Amino acid sequence: MELNFLAILAAAVSALFIGFVWYNPKVFGNAWMKAAGVTEEQIKGGNIVKILVLSLLFAFMLAFILPTIVIHQMGAMGMVGGDPTIALPSYDAFMTDYGDAFRTFKHGALHGFIAGLFIALPILGTNALFERKGAKYILINSGYWIVTLTVMGAIICGWK
Repeated sequence: MELNFLAILAAAVSALFIGFVWYNPKVFGNAWMKAAGVTEEQIKGGNIVKILVLSLLFAFMLAFILPTIVIHQMGAMGMVGGDPTIALPSYDAFMTDYGDAFRTFKHGALHGFIAGLFIALPILGTNALFERKGAKYILINSGYWIVTLTVMGAIICGWK
Protein backbone atom coordinates (compact mmCIF):
# COMPACT_ATOMS: atom_id res chain seq x y z
CA MET A 1 0.00 0.00 0.00
CA GLU A 2 1.46 3.31 -1.08
CA LEU A 3 0.52 6.77 0.10
CA ASN A 4 -1.65 8.72 -2.31
CA PHE A 5 0.23 12.03 -2.46
CA LEU A 6 -2.46 13.68 -4.56
CA ALA A 7 -5.02 12.87 -1.87
CA ILE A 8 -2.64 14.18 0.81
CA LEU A 9 -2.09 17.41 -1.14
CA ALA A 10 -5.82 17.82 -1.77
CA ALA A 11 -6.54 17.25 1.92
CA ALA A 12 -3.93 19.86 2.87
CA VAL A 13 -5.38 22.41 0.46
CA SER A 14 -8.88 21.64 1.74
CA ALA A 15 -7.82 22.94 5.17
CA LEU A 16 -7.16 26.37 3.64
CA PHE A 17 -10.46 26.43 1.76
CA ILE A 18 -12.40 25.45 4.86
CA GLY A 19 -10.52 28.12 6.81
CA PHE A 20 -11.41 30.79 4.24
CA VAL A 21 -15.08 29.96 4.74
CA TRP A 22 -15.01 29.23 8.49
CA TYR A 23 -13.15 32.39 9.49
CA ASN A 24 -14.97 34.64 7.01
CA PRO A 25 -16.55 37.60 8.84
CA LYS A 26 -19.98 36.45 7.63
CA VAL A 27 -19.52 33.01 9.22
CA PHE A 28 -17.37 32.85 12.39
CA GLY A 29 -14.72 35.49 11.62
CA ASN A 30 -16.16 38.37 13.63
CA ALA A 31 -17.04 36.13 16.57
CA TRP A 32 -13.55 34.61 16.47
CA MET A 33 -11.85 38.03 16.42
CA LYS A 34 -13.88 39.11 19.43
CA ALA A 35 -13.21 35.85 21.31
CA ALA A 36 -9.51 35.96 20.42
CA GLY A 37 -9.18 39.61 21.36
CA VAL A 38 -7.80 40.73 18.00
CA THR A 39 -8.84 43.64 15.85
CA GLU A 40 -9.34 43.89 12.11
CA GLU A 41 -6.28 46.16 11.94
CA GLN A 42 -4.17 43.45 13.59
CA ILE A 43 -5.47 40.89 11.12
CA LYS A 44 -4.68 43.13 8.16
CA GLY A 45 -1.22 43.88 9.57
CA GLY A 46 -0.02 40.27 9.32
CA ASN A 47 2.23 38.88 6.60
CA ILE A 48 -0.44 36.98 4.66
CA VAL A 49 2.04 35.16 2.39
CA LYS A 50 3.96 33.82 5.37
CA ILE A 51 0.72 32.86 7.13
CA LEU A 52 -0.67 31.02 4.10
CA VAL A 53 2.58 29.22 3.26
CA LEU A 54 3.10 28.05 6.83
CA SER A 55 -0.58 27.10 7.15
CA LEU A 56 -0.30 24.99 4.01
CA LEU A 57 2.92 23.39 5.30
CA PHE A 58 1.27 22.54 8.64
CA ALA A 59 -1.82 21.21 6.87
CA PHE A 60 0.40 19.06 4.65
CA MET A 61 2.19 17.68 7.72
CA LEU A 62 -1.16 16.82 9.25
CA ALA A 63 -2.46 15.28 6.03
CA PHE A 64 0.74 13.24 5.72
CA ILE A 65 0.22 11.52 9.08
CA LEU A 66 -3.57 11.26 8.81
CA PRO A 67 -3.55 8.00 6.77
CA THR A 68 -2.33 6.19 9.89
CA ILE A 69 -5.52 7.31 11.63
CA VAL A 70 -8.11 6.97 8.86
CA ILE A 71 -6.89 3.94 6.86
CA HIS A 72 -7.02 0.64 8.75
CA GLN A 73 -4.62 -1.07 6.35
CA MET A 74 -1.83 1.26 7.47
CA GLY A 75 -1.72 -0.79 10.69
CA ALA A 76 -0.93 -3.91 8.69
CA MET A 77 1.75 -1.98 6.83
CA GLY A 78 3.25 -0.93 10.15
CA MET A 79 3.34 -4.53 11.33
CA VAL A 80 5.68 -5.43 8.46
CA GLY A 81 7.94 -2.44 9.07
CA GLY A 82 6.57 -0.44 6.16
CA ASP A 83 8.10 -2.70 3.54
CA PRO A 84 5.64 -5.27 2.16
CA THR A 85 8.38 -6.90 0.07
CA ILE A 86 9.87 -8.44 3.23
CA ALA A 87 6.52 -9.45 4.73
CA LEU A 88 5.40 -12.99 5.36
CA PRO A 89 2.87 -14.47 2.92
CA SER A 90 0.12 -13.83 5.47
CA TYR A 91 0.45 -10.10 4.76
CA ASP A 92 -0.38 -10.61 1.08
CA ALA A 93 -3.30 -12.86 2.03
CA PHE A 94 -4.59 -10.24 4.46
CA MET A 95 -4.30 -7.43 1.89
CA THR A 96 -6.00 -9.58 -0.74
CA ASP A 97 -8.94 -10.16 1.59
CA TYR A 98 -9.09 -6.75 3.29
CA GLY A 99 -7.08 -4.35 1.12
CA ASP A 100 -10.08 -2.13 0.37
CA ALA A 101 -12.14 -2.78 3.49
CA PHE A 102 -13.51 0.45 4.96
CA ARG A 103 -11.77 2.52 2.26
CA THR A 104 -14.64 4.95 1.74
CA PHE A 105 -15.09 8.70 2.04
CA LYS A 106 -17.73 8.09 4.71
CA HIS A 107 -15.46 5.94 6.85
CA GLY A 108 -12.56 8.36 6.49
CA ALA A 109 -14.86 11.20 7.51
CA LEU A 110 -15.84 9.25 10.62
CA HIS A 111 -12.23 8.73 11.67
CA GLY A 112 -11.36 12.33 10.83
CA PHE A 113 -14.26 13.51 12.98
CA ILE A 114 -13.12 11.28 15.85
CA ALA A 115 -9.56 12.65 15.50
CA GLY A 116 -10.88 16.21 15.61
CA LEU A 117 -13.05 15.53 18.64
CA PHE A 118 -10.53 13.49 20.64
CA ILE A 119 -7.21 15.03 19.51
CA ALA A 120 -7.74 18.59 18.25
CA LEU A 121 -10.39 19.66 20.77
CA PRO A 122 -8.43 18.60 23.87
CA ILE A 123 -5.22 20.21 22.62
CA LEU A 124 -6.85 23.48 21.59
CA GLY A 125 -9.07 23.49 24.66
CA THR A 126 -6.14 23.06 27.02
CA ASN A 127 -4.15 25.83 25.33
CA ALA A 128 -7.18 28.14 25.37
CA LEU A 129 -7.82 27.53 29.06
CA PHE A 130 -4.27 28.55 29.96
CA GLU A 131 -4.54 31.54 27.61
CA ARG A 132 -7.69 32.50 29.55
CA LYS A 133 -9.90 32.27 26.47
CA GLY A 134 -13.59 31.52 26.71
CA ALA A 135 -15.80 28.71 25.50
CA LYS A 136 -16.69 30.56 22.29
CA TYR A 137 -13.00 30.72 21.33
CA ILE A 138 -12.58 27.00 22.03
CA LEU A 139 -15.73 26.05 20.11
CA ILE A 140 -14.90 28.17 17.06
CA ASN A 141 -11.32 26.94 16.74
CA SER A 142 -11.95 23.31 17.62
CA GLY A 143 -15.05 23.33 15.43
CA TYR A 144 -12.87 24.37 12.50
CA TRP A 145 -10.46 21.52 13.15
CA ILE A 146 -13.21 18.95 13.67
CA VAL A 147 -14.77 19.91 10.32
CA THR A 148 -11.38 20.12 8.62
CA LEU A 149 -10.17 16.76 9.91
CA THR A 150 -13.49 15.22 8.89
CA VAL A 151 -13.03 16.48 5.32
CA MET A 152 -9.33 15.58 5.26
CA GLY A 153 -10.05 12.08 6.54
CA ALA A 154 -12.72 11.59 3.90
CA ILE A 155 -10.37 12.67 1.11
CA ILE A 156 -7.45 10.56 2.30
CA CYS A 157 -9.41 7.38 3.03
CA GLY A 158 -11.80 7.51 0.10
CA TRP A 159 -9.40 8.54 -2.66
CA LYS A 160 -7.61 5.33 -3.63
